[in-house]
Amino acid sequence: MMRQYELVERVHSYKPDVNEALLNKAYVYAMQKHGKQTRANGDPYISHPLEVAAILTNMRLDEATVAVALLHDTIEDTSATRDEIDELFGEEIGGLVEGLTKIRKLDLVSKRAKQAENLRKLLLAISDDVRVLLVKLADRLHNMRTLGFVPPEKRARIAEETMDIYAPLAGRMGMQDMREELEEISFQHMNAEAYETVTKRLKELSEKNRGIIRKIETELGDLFEEHGLSATVTGRQKKPYSVFRKMQSKSLSFEQLSDIYGFRIIVNSIGDCYRALGIVHMRWSVVPGRFKDYISTPKQNDYRSIHTTIIGPSRQRVELQIRTVRMHEIAEYGVAAHAIYKDAGPGEHELLPHDSNAYSWLRRTIEQLSIGDNPEEFLEHTKLELFHDQVFCFTPKGQLIALPRGATPIDFAYAVHTDIGDTCVGAKINGRIMPLVTQLSNGDEVEIIRSGVQVPPAAWEKIVVTGKARAAIRRATRAAVRKQYSGLGYRILERSFNRAGKNFTRDQLQPVLHRLGFKEVEDAIAAVGRGELASKDVLTAVYPDHQHDRIAVNQPAADDGWFNLRSAAGMIFRVPGRSKASKSRRDKTVGNGADALPIRGAGDDMPVSFGAAGAVPGDRIIGIMEPGKGITIYPIQSPMLTEFDDEPDRWIDVRWDLDEAGSKRFHSRITLNAINEPGTLAEVAQTIASSDANIQTLSMVRVADDFTEMVIDLEVWDLKHLNKLVTTLRRLSCISSVTRLYE
Repeated sequence: MMRQYELVERVHSYKPDVNEALLNKAYVYAMQKHGKQTRANGDPYISHPLEVAAILTNMRLDEATVAVALLHDTIEDTSATRDEIDELFGEEIGGLVEGLTKIRKLDLVSKRAKQAENLRKLLLAISDDVRVLLVKLADRLHNMRTLGFVPPEKRARIAEETMDIYAPLAGRMGMQDMREELEEISFQHMNAEAYETVTKRLKELSEKNRGIIRKIETELGDLFEEHGLSATVTGRQKKPYSVFRKMQSKSLSFEQLSDIYGFRIIVNSIGDCYRALGIVHMRWSVVPGRFKDYISTPKQNDYRSIHTTIIGPSRQRVELQIRTVRMHEIAEYGVAAHAIYKDAGPGEHELLPHDSNAYSWLRRTIEQLSIGDNPEEFLEHTKLELFHDQVFCFTPKGQLIALPRGATPIDFAYAVHTDIGDTCVGAKINGRIMPLVTQLSNGDEVEIIRSGVQVPPAAWEKIVVTGKARAAIRRATRAAVRKQYSGLGYRILERSFNRAGKNFTRDQLQPVLHRLGFKEVEDAIAAVGRGELASKDVLTAVYPDHQHDRIAVNQPAADDGWFNLRSAAGMIFRVPGRSKASKSRRDKTVGNGADALPIRGAGDDMPVSFGAAGAVPGDRIIGIMEPGKGITIYPIQSPMLTEFDDEPDRWIDVRWDLDEAGSKRFHSRITLNAINEPGTLAEVAQTIASSDANIQTLSMVRVADDFTEMVIDLEVWDLKHLNKLVTTLRRLSCISSVTRLYE
C-alpha cells in the first residue's frame, strides 16, 4: 500500500508548489472516517482511495483532484457529510466528492436501467467538472485491478459494465493506456479461455521473434540519424484483447495477423512528423490502404498522429505511428493532458481548451440528456457513439463532420443540425444523387436535399447509426403521433362537453392538469385521443359539481326492436335492442356529415383499422376508439357495435375521404350457400376473378349432404362493386344464396 509521504512526493515531482497541507489533511480525514473498514481482499479500506490517488498522480493532476480521490468514498461509505467536507476542504472539493457519490445512489428495478442511469448521472456530474470523470475512471481502474477478490457472479457483471461503458469512455476521452488496461482485465474475467489462449500465443511469438523489436528500433533510429532528424523510436507488442478483437472483427486466425508489432516515432514538431514519414516511405514500400493522417484530421478524442504500415526490415509488416511529444501526451492521457488548471478566481478553473474535440463530444452527449429519452434509450445511443470507429465527411462549404463508421446521409444531416435531419428528403454524395441508405466513406462531400413538408419516417430509426439521429427521429415520431391523437382527443372532449351543455377550450385544462396527472395540456388531450383518459374524467376535473348524464332507457315505441335512448343533455340515440330482430339494421343519429373525421383507407392520417368483416367505401361507417390502438371502423349495420352502446364517448363520427384516382381495394366478407358438386368452387372463383375482385381467404363447411357453406373474404373497390358481384354470384345455378356478413 502506498504511504502518505510517497503520495505527496509524487505530486511534488511535477508541481513544486503543491499544497502539502491539503493532501495531508485529506489523507488523515479519509483514514479516520474509513476507520477499520476493509476491502474484499482483507486490506484496510484506505488502501483503495490511496491507490486511486496514485493513478491520478501518474496523469500529473493537481492536488485538489488527488484530494478528491482520497475523499471520494467518504460520503457514501462513512458518516461524513457534504457540509462537513465543505467546511474542511471548501465547496469545490465538496461538490466533486458529492458528484461522485450521486452516481451510485440509485434505486432502480432493471439492471439495464440501473446501468443506464449510472451513465446518465456520471455524465451529468462530468458536465460540472471533468475531474469527476478522471477520478471515476481511476476508481474503476483500481477496482478492476482487485476484481479477483470479488464473488464470481458480481465479478462478471462488473467486467461487462467496464467493457461496455468505462473502457470505451476512457477511449473517447483519449486515455488510451487506461482503456487498454480496463479492456485487458475485463477480457480476462469475461472470457478467461480466450484470454489464456491469446496470451499463450503472443508469448510463443515473442520468444520466437526475440530481438526483432530491438532490431527494427535500431534500423529506424539509424535511418533518422542519417538524415539528421532527432527521433525516439519505441516498439511494443499488441495487447491480447486488441489481438482478439481484430481476429473477431476480421474473421482472421492468429497466423493471419500481420501487424502484431507496432512502433511509435516521437519527434519535436509537426514538420518533423512529415519529414519522418517521407524518410520511411523512401526507404521501404508502403502497404496500400494503410495510411491515415490524424494530424490534419484529428479524431474526436483529440488523438493526432500519422499511421502508416510498411514492408520493413526482414520483410516484416511494420505499423508505425508518428507524432510529436505533445501529441503523445494527449494520446496517453487524453483529457487529463489538458487539465492544466489556471486560476481565474475562487473555485474557477479552465479545465479544457475550447477546441478540445473530446470534451466537445462529451458536451454534445450531455445535451441529449435534456431531450427526455428514457435511461435505456440514452444508454443505447451513448454506446453507439462510444463503440464505432469514424469516417470523416465534408459539407459543400468544407465543414468537417466526424461520424461513426457505417453512417448514412441521414446521420450526416442530423450531425449538422436537427432541423436539417428532420427535413431531409435526399442527398448528393460527391455531386451525385444517392440513396439515403448509402454508407458514407472517408472524404465524401455530402449535400443534403431538404423539404419544408418532410416529417422523418419512423423507419429511419433502423437505418441510422448515431445516437443523435435516433433520438431526434424518435422525438419527431412521438410528436407526430401526439399531434394525431391530440386532434382526435380535442374533438372527443368538444363533443363530451357539448353534451353536458358546456364549452371546451384548452385553457380550461391548465389549472387541473395536476389532477389529471399530466404536465402539458397537449399530453392530456392526446391521452383522451388514445383512450387512456376518459373524457368524463376531464369534465369532472374542470367542473367538479357537474352531474353526469344518466341514460334513460324507454321501451320500444313499436315492434321494430329499437330503443330510444335519451341522455340528460337532451341527445337522443336510436339503437337496436338485444333481440335477434335488432341485428338486421341500425340507424344512429350520428351521420357521415362534413364535420366527421375523414378516413383514408387504413390509416394515412390516423391509426385506423377495420373490424374483422371489413368495410367498403359507400358503407355508412362508425369509428370506435380502441385504447392504445386508434380507431376501429365498422359498417353501421355491424352487430359488433352493440358492445359499445353504453360507452358513447368511444363513438367517433367518421366518413370516407378517398382520392378520385385511388387504387386501393377494401376488405369485405360474404357467405354463400352452394350446391355440393364438382366444379362449384372453380365457378365461384372464376366469377369473382372476372368481376375484378380478389379472394383473400376462403373457408368451406358442409352443412348438408347437398350443400356447402362458403365464407369468403374479398377485396373490392367499393359498395357498388360489392353489390354488383353479389348479384352476379346469385345468378349462378350452383348458388342457393349469397349474404354479406358484418361480423
